[in-house]
Amino acid sequence: MLTGTLTGKVAFVAGASRGVGAAVAMALAQQGAAVAVADRSECHGRMPDTIHSVADRIADEGGQALAVSCDITDETSVETAVATTVAQFGGIDILIADTGALWLGSIESTPLWRWQQCLDTNLTGVFLVTKAVIPHVRARGGGALVAMTTSGGSTVRGANAFRVSKAATEHLYLGLAAELKADNIAVNCLGPSRLVLTESWLTDNGESDLSRSMIGTLAAAATFLAGQDGTGITGTIQRPEALAARRAG
Repeated sequence: MLTGTLTGKVAFVAGASRGVGAAVAMALAQQGAAVAVADRSECHGRMPDTIHSVADRIADEGGQALAVSCDITDETSVETAVATTVAQFGGIDILIADTGALWLGSIESTPLWRWQQCLDTNLTGVFLVTKAVIPHVRARGGGALVAMTTSGGSTVRGANAFRVSKAATEHLYLGLAAELKADNIAVNCLGPSRLVLTESWLTDNGESDLSRSMIGTLAAAATFLAGQDGTGITGTIQRPEALAARRAG
């Protein structure tokens, strides 16, 4: 097993089958955490990666990983995935909620189902997985909750549903930080300054000039926040570039 700053910790990474979530899962495992790789992607489809391929890569590097099927918008699916993780690893210390339903279009061109998809995935999904994980983190004596948000949505024309859902998630987590400080649980948001496009977006829409270059920086920043508890950094919205510079300094 790999050793590092998170040795002995268990991390539940929602949205971990590809992109930022997969990179975060790998980074956490490299620091010694046992990782639940949670997402809906169990079979190869338009995109090659699945929860199983990410878990296999972690195992190939000597880490511990469990592929867990999880639809973050479905309460029963979330509760089952969390229970499976606890049964396998004995508890949960860290949650990384990486949800990324994205729609780019004017308000007039936005179908209701697209608007609802962003809210269901990026906001309600974070609520559901956070609610399910909190009792297990509390039982371990503390830990860290990290939600991936954004500041980049405000600079991209037509990202209204995405921006609203991510802003609401930030408010959810800032309020939760105050509630859980006494339980020694750090609660933070991590938002890149530019949109980080997922493989699914690129598959549907082709290449774009929007940034995909921040994934490594995001993974490193998420791993740092995963090591916090209620006595450390909590109740913040961190920008990964600033956090990286702070750590380097």
